[in-house]
Amino acid sequence: MIIQHIRRFYLCAVLGLVSGAAFSQATGSTAATTAQDSTGGPLSVLVDAATRHLPLLSQKKALVSSAQAGVSYARNSFLPSAMALDEVNMASANSLPGAYESFGIIPSVSSSVRSAENWQAATGNIGVLYSEYELVNFGLRKAKVSNAQSLVGVRQADLDFQTYLLEEQVSKLYFELLKSKYQLAVDQQNILRYSTVDTVIHALTFSGIRAGVDSSLAQAELSKARVAYNERLGTIAQLTQEMAYLTGLAPDKVSVDTMATHPMMPSLDTPAGSNPFLNYYLQQKQYYLSSETLVKKSYLPKIILSGGAWGRGSSIAYNDQYKDMGTGLGYQRYNYMVGLTFAYNLFDPVHRRDALTQARFETQSTDYALQQEQLDLNSAAAQAQEAIREAEANLREIPIQIKAAGDAYNQKLAQYRAGLINLVDLTEATYVLYSAQISYAETLNNWYLANLDRATATGNLNQFIQSIK
Repeated sequence: MIIQHIRRFYLCAVLGLVSGAAFSQATGSTAATTAQDSTGGPLSVLVDAATRHLPLLSQKKALVSSAQAGVSYARNSFLPSAMALDEVNMASANSLPGAYESFGIIPSVSSSVRSAENWQAATGNIGVLYSEYELVNFGLRKAKVSNAQSLVGVRQADLDFQTYLLEEQVSKLYFELLKSKYQLAVDQQNILRYSTVDTVIHALTFSGIRAGVDSSLAQAELSKARVAYNERLGTIAQLTQEMAYLTGLAPDKVSVDTMATHPMMPSLDTPAGSNPFLNYYLQQKQYYLSSETLVKKSYLPKIILSGGAWGRGSSIAYNDQYKDMGTGLGYQRYNYMVGLTFAYNLFDPVHRRDALTQARFETQSTDYALQQEQLDLNSAAAQAQEAIREAEANLREIPIQIKAAGDAYNQKLAQYRAGLINLVDLTEATYVLYSAQISYAETLNNWYLANLDRATATGNLNQFIQSIK
């Protein structure tokens, strides 16, 4: 089983950490202390911290709330309008018979038609209560509310989309950090091997069996191994800072669990459409479909129920006699009106056609985007599956290579002590063992990332994250 090889490598990594710590104590280096695991949680804890921390997700949540408020606004936009007005004025009433269109100030509409000019001022008072309600709008209200609700779906899908991307990003970063920790353990083992070689060479050089140049070459290789170790520490520090940025945790609180043994990935088969990447485009398509319906309903006729009541006063009497201006400040006549209006713009069919054509192309565009996303996810899942097969085959093979390289190293070290081979042969054997161990860490990381890619493509990212205990 592949899991046995994974656990075996975990054990190897742990032994490497222990031996590396021993080396640190022996040499007095403070770098190894820096590489020790800090307190923290597993992958799911880091993911949860990131989803709570980044302002980007808070921005998306605010947009969801805004869209939800838009649903309430859409519902309330169809409430009856009711206007209450009261006006007191002083003006002349100097009119002529004839029709007019209203542009701003309206001339007198009650008598005051005479043969001569009369600029005498008169007072007037009018109070109006007017209400209007779209009694029948042929489904416009329902279409507008549905469109607002569809926008909520789009905003929520966008939030889920960004959250899913963040979870994937944190997971990849987690495994990169895990790989670097494993490789750091290998670097520590490599330093120990070259330290051993250097000790042997010093003894052989001191006894005159080996030339002094071997000691110089061994010290160069040891220094090279330490440089690689320091570079790995720098990589880990950078990855830790990036994780701290995403999660909001202090760098010393960010860690990966190198002591854990993870189970095989579970079966990741879920119905199509459960992926947040797909759902984002599905919600967009639904929104544009609802927009098409809204366009159709917006250009239909309306039946409007209207009603009003008003009272009016004037200082001009019914017989065109001007009275004291104070008499025009009270209400003298009262009226009411109820009306049923059929309203339709005869050019609406043209507007409807243009708006509907635009909306349909938007729907078509989103449908193509949905199809493209489905193709991309199917391809990504298939490629991930092939990568998993390759990684599992290599994880079965590389331990054999590591064992063989370890045996070869031990044999070469014994042969070098006996004077049967030169330092180049021993260095080559050391490099082969080091490369095999580094390759195992990279292959294991590839296996994790391939499973992550498959989980992401099939909509099972959360299930995958929870499986990393």
